[in-house]
Amino acid sequence: MKPPYEHKTDKWAHHALMWIERLGLGLVTLATFFSLAHELSRMWQAGMVGLGDLLQLFLYLEVFSMINSYFGSGKLPMRYPIYIAMVALARYLLLDMKEMTETHMLAVSAAILILAISVLVMRFGHSRYPYEDIPQQQRDLL
Repeated sequence: MKPPYEHKTDKWAHHALMWIERLGLGLVTLATFFSLAHELSRMWQAGMVGLGDLLQLFLYLEVFSMINSYFGSGKLPMRYPIYIAMVALARYLLLDMKEMTETHMLAVSAAILILAISVLVMRFGHSRYPYEDIPQQQRDLL
């Protein structure tokens, strides 16, 4: 669906912002790739892979998945950043557990639970109250 343009400058601004967005996503993709390569190199040199390393790799995969979803559909499902936040919090909880107080651990765990509930609420909302102007194939991506 193309947005209505009142002026020629609106169309130009829309296209310029689309290209800036694509450039930004390309830069995020490159940065994620180099971070992933650095992490794999560090694990190779250490000769071992820990649980924190595995969770870090899942974070990279979620970022790639989010970018791929955007380039495939032109939309960014809000679930992906929430999944990334949940894995990041879980990694933080596992790696820094020794330095945390009980209250801090409970707060981080509660944050993960709130994020998980928010995903469930979004999924329920999308299935119970679907967008009428979006084809079913694109609705499944949301």
